[in-house]
Amino acid sequence: MIVIFGVLVGAWLGVRQARRLNGQRLDMLQYGAVYAIIGALVGLALTVAIEWSF
Repeated sequence: MIVIFGVLVGAWLGVRQARRLNGQRLDMLQYGAVYAIIGALVGLALTVAIEWSF
């Protein structure tokens, strides 16, 4: 669940960043994809950390 949340929030932040920079549709797609990957990795790290703590 944390990974999925990270992907969704990351994609939203990426699209928002591209819009703020006056990007085209493909810019928004690229920023959204990159931020989604970063969000997934952060979510994965949090999931592993939580599982290891218990």
